[in-house]
Amino acid sequence: MKPIQRFFWLFLAGLASLWLATNNTQWTALSGVFAWRNELTQLSGVIGIGVMSVAMVLAVRPVWFESALGGLDKMYRLHKWLGIGALVLAAAHWLLANAPKWAVGWGWLARPERGARPVIPVDEIVRQFFSSQRGLAESLGEWAFYAAVLLLVLALIKRFPYRHFLKVHHLLALVYLVLAFHSAILLKFDAWGSPLGVVLALLLLAGSVSSVLVLLGQPAKRRQMGGVVTRVAHQPALQVLQVEVAVHGAWPGHAAGQFAYLTLHKDEGAHPYSIASSWRGDGRLTFLIKALGDYTATLADSVQVNDAVTVEGPYGRFDFNSTHRRQIWVSGGIGITPFVARMKSLAQSPQAMPVDLFHSTTVLDTDIIDTMTRDAAAARVKLHVLHSAQQGRLDAAHIAAQVPDWQAADVWFCGPAQLGQALKAGLAAMGLPATRFHQELFEMR
Repeated sequence: MKPIQRFFWLFLAGLASLWLATNNTQWTALSGVFAWRNELTQLSGVIGIGVMSVAMVLAVRPVWFESALGGLDKMYRLHKWLGIGALVLAAAHWLLANAPKWAVGWGWLARPERGARPVIPVDEIVRQFFSSQRGLAESLGEWAFYAAVLLLVLALIKRFPYRHFLKVHHLLALVYLVLAFHSAILLKFDAWGSPLGVVLALLLLAGSVSSVLVLLGQPAKRRQMGGVVTRVAHQPALQVLQVEVAVHGAWPGHAAGQFAYLTLHKDEGAHPYSIASSWRGDGRLTFLIKALGDYTATLADSVQVNDAVTVEGPYGRFDFNSTHRRQIWVSGGIGITPFVARMKSLAQSPQAMPVDLFHSTTVLDTDIIDTMTRDAAAARVKLHVLHSAQQGRLDAAHIAAQVPDWQAADVWFCGPAQLGQALKAGLAAMGLPATRFHQELFEMR
């Protein structure tokens, strides 16, 4: 199981188990729909706000999670799963709270008789406060649920423009703060003195701090620094823009295969791009930007030398670290970027490990191929270029035929997701363990 899958399911199971262990309800004594509804509403609320809390923490890009989850790209995949999980749990929570009331109105259920509310001693000030806020928490929580559903659905619609997505998605931080208040007030008061209460308090605190940072526009502020564009080169045949940047500040350095968030225009916000240059300690970075959307298609006309930029990073664990005796690199289209950086790094510090690079492209640009050939020769990398229109789609059988001892290799892939999935499945069918196929999940939404 992948680390992000393991974390997702273990986190859900852990919160559910903690709630069950803490809850002193006599399950055999529960009678009627409303009794079960009260318990399941609490359970769905606890897990739902816990999931949202972790999603908010991941939104500020904490680098200390990268090692455990395999990089920021994996963290954002987990963030997306958590968002979908939060949407499902919130919907279930809302239905559990409302469906029985609807059933009463339709005459399907009888409304249970309510006894007198327990009297709270005057000296229990905190309990009295929580009790007095229940009505407000319920009302705010319902409206926050509607807002969360709308914002989460918009986040999942990839046709929704990225610049609008960023602005709208930040509103989820405000929604989270309302739902955190809702959850804190409506949790059974006695649960706050239990292990569940301690864990939930920590999650709510971490999520709330993260939400405030997002609302203030401060996520990962310490990893951001200004810079200036020093060179722009357009490769029209490939629809790729090469942007070189000089960073103003103490850039911490980066490893080949890492990426950074680059803000070229403030109204558009930051976009993640792989770094195509090796680190030389001079504060200079090179990015290769493919025209894949409305915004990136305009950059060739809108980015100029001396433009001010903001760079944040570096991020990622696509680092080529390996314990095996050879490596196979596979790229498709703009996925060549991390391998360009790695070849430049190897040209400075050669290694004895044999490496084969397979690059699949739909457009043959002789100048670009000549440059790749020179970089590969300097890095002692064996280059295989496949023009898909002439040689067909790259597959596992082709790689195995070109690299006889491929079973001894780690495979590093960056390119179209469908190509990566097909290669991974093909190589796995031929005996390659899944843990030796490394893939960048470069989808941040």
